[in-house]
Amino acid sequence: MTRETVRERIEQIGIIPAIRVSSAEDAEFAVEAIAHSGIPVAEVTLTVPGALTVIEKLARKNPELIIGAGTVLNMKMARQSLDAGARFLTSPNLKLEVLNFALQHEVVTFPGALTATEVMTAWEAGADFVKVFPCDAMGGAGYIRTLKAPYPEVRLIASGGVSQQTVADYFRAGATAVGIGRDLVSPEAIRRRQPDWFHELTRRLLQIVEQARHPEVD
Repeated sequence: MTRETVRERIEQIGIIPAIRVSSAEDAEFAVEAIAHSGIPVAEVTLTVPGALTVIEKLARKNPELIIGAGTVLNMKMARQSLDAGARFLTSPNLKLEVLNFALQHEVVTFPGALTATEVMTAWEAGADFVKVFPCDAMGGAGYIRTLKAPYPEVRLIASGGVSQQTVADYFRAGATAVGIGRDLVSPEAIRRRQPDWFHELTRRLLQIVEQARHPEVD
């Protein structure tokens, strides 16, 4: 799967589940349950115990799954993630050497940024998307709208505090995609191993995104 294909599919789906759980088994269950429910993309943060093994196993098991590594803070993490088969790298901060490393290997990358200066620095360096984090703390959808005014060409991913109640607002404000954690990756559904719960959450979120992007259909 090429970098362009991965970027296009992330943009098309619009939702990036952020998998931050307490075990490799929980992470694997969550990713597969969400993928089978209609979102074949997931960010497994490297804070998950055994995260690299999870990424490697899922990438090998399902070549069509867009599995990426999150919280990639340094070059060692970046190399290990690509070796494991990650199709994208993301982080809460902007580290240009990690961004450049991903670009050299033709892997999608979306570094974290907060200020207008950081957003443009990341974009001009070649980032496929720029993750605005923590978005909710800066005013949520209103902050995305503020950034899109001077930077309409930048593909922004809203991350940090995104919920089912605010997803539509982010897309109406101009976000290309959103990163969403607990409101999709339900700890209770994971604990009970309830894939049907993920199916319902996924269906609901995809419907919200579609309606936000195409309000004229209503």
